[in-house]
Amino acid sequence: MKSRYLAGASLALMACGFTVTLFLPDSVFVQLLRGGFEAGLVGGVADWFAVTALFRHPFGIPIPHTSLLLRNKDRIVQSLVSAMENELLNKRSIENKLRNVPLLSNAASFLTRNLRKRSVRTEMLDAAIGMLREFPIERSLPALQAGIAGYVRQTDPKAAAETVVTKLIQSGYEEKAFDYAISEALKWVGQPGTRDVLGRLALEKLSEVKASGFMGFAIQAFAGFASEDKLGTLLQNMLISAGNGLLDSDNENRQRLIQEIRVRLFEFAGDDERLNRWKQGLADFAAGPEGGTFLLARLEEIRRGLIDRLERERASGGRAVFAVYRTAVRSLSRHPQRVEAVQNRVLAAVIDWAQANHYRIGQLVKENVEQMDDASLVRMLEEKVGKDLQWIRVNGAICGFIVGLVLSAFQWIT
Repeated sequence: MKSRYLAGASLALMACGFTVTLFLPDSVFVQLLRGGFEAGLVGGVADWFAVTALFRHPFGIPIPHTSLLLRNKDRIVQSLVSAMENELLNKRSIENKLRNVPLLSNAASFLTRNLRKRSVRTEMLDAAIGMLREFPIERSLPALQAGIAGYVRQTDPKAAAETVVTKLIQSGYEEKAFDYAISEALKWVGQPGTRDVLGRLALEKLSEVKASGFMGFAIQAFAGFASEDKLGTLLQNMLISAGNGLLDSDNENRQRLIQEIRVRLFEFAGDDERLNRWKQGLADFAAGPEGGTFLLARLEEIRRGLIDRLERERASGGRAVFAVYRTAVRSLSRHPQRVEAVQNRVLAAVIDWAQANHYRIGQLVKENVEQMDDASLVRMLEEKVGKDLQWIRVNGAICGFIVGLVLSAFQWIT
């Protein structure tokens, strides 16, 4: 520390000057210098003692009222903590500062600036992929099963069934399901193999029919006339015609069937006994080993699908990440009131957290100081304030020299 060397040099200068004047021929000028150097030496030594006594015992001698900082370490720490908590960083000042910070605006600027960089986007995707791969699905599965089973047991099955049925009918899903079933049935009926199956079954059933009289004669005659291929073609065409008719929205049979489906759905939604059995069975399945196996397989499929999607996105530079962010920002910008509400909620949460953890400021200061040994504490304080304190020694020597000159001149005059 240069100031320490300067302070030592000033003290040495006063000592050397005083010593030299002792051997010079006595004169008014020499007396003036001797008085100045003597007072400067006394002032420099006194200030050296005072400054040294703050940090340690001078010359290692435990003189009373020295090493003041170490002797009063606890009081100094408490004063420092009190100043930090109650004056420098009190709760009100932190709250006022936070209320003037545009958190969402700053966060948006930061994200916009960084998400434009390909490296940042790929790093984000790498982090997301790593988290997905390391996520412990197996360990979280019991809690997930318990949550699903508990939710199912607490759910009112009748209200849930009525809601689902109402939504299905309002959205026309019962007609879509009916059309899908008829279309799939028509695909099967239209296959050549189906025609053979229908013909063979019809021929077998005709041969099993037992009737007497003219009816028996007619059936036997028809069975002898019809072949398997003819019967199959006949039944196939009849079924295709009937199926196509059911796909016509104006078909009366279609309307009757769909109305019957709706009635059955509402009957099912009102069947408490059956719904409770389904509810209990679903809850037991969700909580049991079979449900766990099923859920684990589905979660693994979802994880693999997400990882594949993220890896493809990473290979393309993660442009979709910025596109999603940009879409979200534009959507929010069209709703300033919503942005303000989010800002207020986030700000309130941050302020609550800061106030709840305000005591940690002083605690952190105290812990850090207490972890330092005496030598480290003294060294830190000397590095921070020692430079200014060393100038006290220099000023003491200079002021003492000037005062000595004045006093020696006064003595000579009088």
